[in-house]
This record gives sequence, structure tokens and C-alpha cells, in this order.
Amino acid sequence: MAAGYASGYSLEHTPTWAIALVSFILISVSIILEHLIHLIIKWLKKHRRSDLVEAIERLKSELMILGFMSLLLTVTQDAIIEICIPVMAADTMLPCRKRTNNATSILDSCSAKNASKVALVSKHGIHQLHMFIFVLALMQIVYSFLTVSLARAKMRHWKAWDEETQTVEYEIANDPNRFRYTRQTTFGRRHISTSTPSPVYVWIKCFFRQFFHSVEKVDYLTLRHGFISAHFSARNNDFDFQNYIEQSLEEDFRIIVSISPVMWFTVVIFLLVDVHGWHVYLWLSYVPLLLVLVVGTKLEVIVDQMALKMKDVNNVTKGTPLVCPSDEFFWFGHPGFVLTLLHYTLFVNAFELAFFIWVSTQFGINSCYHEHRTFTIIRGGSSSPVQLCYSPPLCTSGTDGFRSEVQSIG
Repeated sequence: MAAGYASGYSLEHTPTWAIALVSFILISVSIILEHLIHLIIKWLKKHRRSDLVEAIERLKSELMILGFMSLLLTVTQDAIIEICIPVMAADTMLPCRKRTNNATSILDSCSAKNASKVALVSKHGIHQLHMFIFVLALMQIVYSFLTVSLARAKMRHWKAWDEETQTVEYEIANDPNRFRYTRQTTFGRRHISTSTPSPVYVWIKCFFRQFFHSVEKVDYLTLRHGFISAHFSARNNDFDFQNYIEQSLEEDFRIIVSISPVMWFTVVIFLLVDVHGWHVYLWLSYVPLLLVLVVGTKLEVIVDQMALKMKDVNNVTKGTPLVCPSDEFFWFGHPGFVLTLLHYTLFVNAFELAFFIWVSTQFGINSCYHEHRTFTIIRGGSSSPVQLCYSPPLCTSGTDGFRSEVQSIG
């Protein structure tokens, strides 16, 4: 009997109370989660957050896909471990160093039949892969909610600027009958140089500006005025621009919370190139940081281009500086491409952290995956700066929220 317990035993030799206890816990947790999601949706509908309701529905779809993948792995694992491949093929493109002769003595159904064959994936390996898919989906959800939460925190700071437009002091400072040289306005002094700048100079200037108060009050108020003038009467200050940005952010959240089929296949590619000695994940850890810095710089360049175009149209400004919204300032004339890059950045960053957590919990901190501690520190520590740059507090002062603001006038 002891030998049977050591090798594992089926449900026919398992106490009924143990089966009932495990089933009760699983069912209870599932019901609680389902009820919690239902309460969240009910609260969002009550507050008329239709975009967030759709985002939650997409999240439920992602969880359903995750559950189906888990079920599929569980049902097919016996068939998968029966697939045999040559030992030579099994010793190629390994994530760790090539196995020693002692390591190859591990028996499975294939090697028991033929010493030159091994299983395609072991049963334990399928379980570890199952855990990785779960951790990846979980980190994608956590990162999505964290991004939106930080963006909303930054937008609450902008709300004070929005309320300022309803004051008498703002009306006096932006008297529509007041004429000024465009270059002498606060917005002009911030974005228009005395001489015609080269594109290289503009990009370098905007790159460093994103680290220090990229979204100033004058930028916010000018973009707000440009949006209202383009879509409503120039004197219509009753429009709730803050609410419009919140709605734009909620629409973006519907996209960033999902994992597209392309991203799932990207995971497959990342797992394929995780070969010992290639250090692919080291270089991959720089991709999100580079992307978010490039996007942040581009958004700053767009505001500069709006200012230059405003000066070219008229050297004299009447009242508040008026920027001209246009999709031509964005890459390929498509503002949505910026969101696509941010979505990809978020996913790759979540993948990096998920892979780090999965490796550390499944194989330990001293495993071959962490053979080079310097690489491990770089990979594990790169996710936080990217999240801070992607979200409000630092770097781009809220790339996602700022993107919504800039895109809203386009």
C-alpha cells in the first residue's frame, strides 16, 4: 500500500471526504469569483460605464479561453506524453545546458520501449506549461488594471486644470479680444524655437522633455481648447472635456485588457527562442522600455508640430492659442497605431514578469534560468520602470492618458 501511495493513487482509493472537500473548495471559489464579476458589472452599469462593462466581458472571455486551454492540456496530456522523438532531437535548442548521461536515465513510456526515444513533453512538463499560461494571463490582467488605475490618478490631477477654465481669472487671462504674437504665448514659448529647428533636434528635445513634466497645464488647456474649437463652438466651455478623456481611456481599456491571437502566437515564438546561450530574453527585456520611450517622445513631437503649424498659419493669436487637430501628425496618419504599440508593450512587459515569476516558483532562484545573476536582475527589474513610464507618475507623465488627450483632438 505504501508503494502505491508513493507512486500516486486513483480516486477509487481516495477518501470520499477528501474528494468532497476539494470539490467544495473549487466550486466555492468559482461561484465567489463569478458573483464578484457580476457585482462589478452591475455597479458599472449603474454608473453608466458601458465601455468598462465591455472590458469586463472581454476579460471573462480571456478567462474562458484560459479555462479551455487548461482543460485541453488536461484531457490530451496522456496522448502528448505518448508522442516519441529521437534523443538527438530532444537535446537540441534546450533552455539550459545539454543534459548529462545521468539526466537521460529518467524513464518515460517512450524510453522504456526504446532507449533512443524520449517523450515529446513529460507529464510534469505539461503541468509546468499549464502554470505558465495561468501566470501570463494573470499578469496581463493585473497590468491592465494597474495601468488604468494609474492613468486615472493622473487624470484627477488634470481635473483641477479643467475646473480652472470655469473661473473668471481664466476668462480674463484668455480674453478672446486680446491679440498676441503666437511665439510670445506661454504655449508658444514652450514649443516654438526662435529658429526653425531640425527634426533631429526636435526629437532629442522631446525625448528628454518626457522625463520632466511632459504634460504642463498650458499644454492641457491648449489641447482642450483645440478639441472644443474643432468640434463645438470656440466659446463652449461647458463641454466636459475631462469626462471625454475618461471615456476615451475606457475605450482603450477594452483593447489593452484582451490578448489577441497574434500575441498568443508571439508567446510561442518567445518560448521557441529561449535557447541557452542566446540570451534572447535579455534583449527582449529592453523592447518594452524602448517602445514606451519612443511613443512618449512621439507624443511630445506631435504637440511641438501642432505649435509649429499654428505659427505657420498665423503669427498673431487672438485669445487662447488654437492648435489644428490632424491625424497626419501620427505614424501612418493613424492614431490607433500608438495604442497598438502600447498594447504590445504592455503584453511584452507582462510576459517578461510572468516568465520571471514562473521560472522562480517552478524551478527556484538558483535554476539554470538564473545562471547569470546580472541578466536576471536586468530582466526582473526592467518591468517596473516600463510600467511607471507607461503609466502616469514618471517619464511620459501618463503615456496612455496623454495619448488619449492628444488623440482626442485628432
